[in-house]
Amino acid sequence: MNPLDANSTNPLPGETYRKSSIPTDATILVVEDNVSNFVLIARLLGFMGIHCEWKTSGYEVVQYADTLSRLDLILMDIRLPYEDGYSALRKIRLSDRLKSVPIIAVTAEASQEQINKARAAGFNGFLGKPLDPDRFPEQIRRILKGESVWEMSYNDR
Repeated sequence: MNPLDANSTNPLPGETYRKSSIPTDATILVVEDNVSNFVLIARLLGFMGIHCEWKTSGYEVVQYADTLSRLDLILMDIRLPYEDGYSALRKIRLSDRLKSVPIIAVTAEASQEQINKARAAGFNGFLGKPLDPDRFPEQIRRILKGESVWEMSYNDR
């Protein structure tokens, strides 16, 4: 069985959400260079019934995102190879088709200073790593509903 399959019988923390409150046809682009982080995010999104796509760097993310028929959200790691999340954000904001897609900064460098920097750069939200599997589904649900989420790692609370 595919570990990313939403129908997997292996429960993960974070299954306390209600699927009915999640758009069933949502697509999220995860820009993350760490495979383990991506697998966690993909599994959590899969359990929520959300389809995700994956890029490992900010390089050519605009061209890739333009190929997607639907894109509701981008989860953007800040520290990426070749082109960081800030540079990728600037390019995405220049695209007429993508400029209104919410982009959430996701980083292990979670501090108030980093939140302020992400806000000033034009990100729509901030999630600190390590991600909390119990809170992540609710954070994503809130973001997809248009709410602002600016939160550090649960270890830093």
